Amino acid sequence: MSSAISADLLPDTAQDGPSGLSVGGVPLVELGRRFGTPLFVYDEEHLRQRCREAVAAFGAGNVAYASKAFLCTAMARLAHEEGLLLDVASGGELRVALHAGVPGERIVLHGNNKDEHELRTAIGAGVRHVVVDSFDELDRIERLHATGGLAPVPVVLRVAPGVAAGAHQAIRTGGTDSKFGFGLADGAAAAAVRRAADSPATALEGVHAHVGSQVLDAAELADGARAVARFAVETGVRGLTVGGGLGVAYEAGQRVPSFAEWAARVRAAAREAGWRGEVTVEPGRSITARAGLTLYRVGTIKRIEGVRTYVSVDGGMSDNLRPALYASRYEAFLPRAPHAARPLRARVVGKHCESGDVIIDDAELPADLRVSDLLATPVTGAYGYAMASNYNKLPRPAVVFVRDGAARLVVRRETEDDLLRLDVAPTAEDRSERAKLVTARGGR
Repeated sequence: MSSAISADLLPDTAQDGPSGLSVGGVPLVELGRRFGTPLFVYDEEHLRQRCREAVAAFGAGNVAYASKAFLCTAMARLAHEEGLLLDVASGGELRVALHAGVPGERIVLHGNNKDEHELRTAIGAGVRHVVVDSFDELDRIERLHATGGLAPVPVVLRVAPGVAAGAHQAIRTGGTDSKFGFGLADGAAAAAVRRAADSPATALEGVHAHVGSQVLDAAELADGARAVARFAVETGVRGLTVGGGLGVAYEAGQRVPSFAEWAARVRAAAREAGWRGEVTVEPGRSITARAGLTLYRVGTIKRIEGVRTYVSVDGGMSDNLRPALYASRYEAFLPRAPHAARPLRARVVGKHCESGDVIIDDAELPADLRVSDLLATPVTGAYGYAMASNYNKLPRPAVVFVRDGAARLVVRRETEDDLLRLDVAPTAEDRSERAKLVTARGGR
């Protein structure tokens, strides 16, 4: 296939113009020059529109943004402004949400191994509820409550319904063999409901299940909803959360259910199971993925006759781990010529000292690709920056939001000084001991 990049993979406001592709009214080539590369670019209007579609489909108060997909202060504020709750999965994510001004009662805390500090912080902040994942966690909450002065902690119990879905084994979370939640099949979920209902430390708000991520078939999400709804009806709890998992198109031709279709399918499944209440969901990827893209600068082009062409860029697995982790597939294009045919087949790789540092294994690129070109990979708004690392001591990229012809920096680029910030400087005594050791070994 040598066609141009599909518009279905680009942010909502993407438009072609004299300077190539623009997003939010700002040319991508200008963003690359102004902010440097690698660079995460988010279409703010796209983000807001997806939030509004989710709320329209499920109702106000029934949508929590799964912030693990992408979180910074600006994103937390945006989701809150659009009426979404914030779903956080660690003390660090909780800190960012609170720093963004999101009230505690608009935050829910997830995580399969929350420590007492995280629980204490969440309880102190007055979070909407804690999604409890294990009996050990119930033990911790009861110990904190026993210290005195605490009202019962609102909790929702995470259930492993025996239904697993998703594009890769590593992101299928709802099966019986899962690190997450109380199992239905072995009776653990029923026992957890009894304990939480009877404990003076907890106020049982409902049950929760999440079957997996990057799910492109709404029927699989409905299956998970049906299983946990049946359990909710049997136990008489008052709240039902069916998690997230709605997928996005990473390559041309992939069909993706809409929020409205997702809502219709899971509501119908819950009704079939006898549930008559509201259904809460936790979308993340489906809010942010297509809203974002990554800009790179091409550094080398290596042609191996009869084998393949390698195109190396100035980022890699430190800003997009998904290809190495999940064998995820992406497409690429040149912002200066977004409608150009892409007959050149090449492996797009990063600059890390790993053969597995592959961004796109078999990319389609324009024939006139050259060193110093700006290269874009679309649909990187979820689990790109969120999973970014400092492997090989590469500073993490900057993040910009674009809207109405303006770009604003929401996360600055790390510097090499930032990379040294956590290193502990040696004391005078350390230096003295080091000098003695070197001398004893005959060094200078």
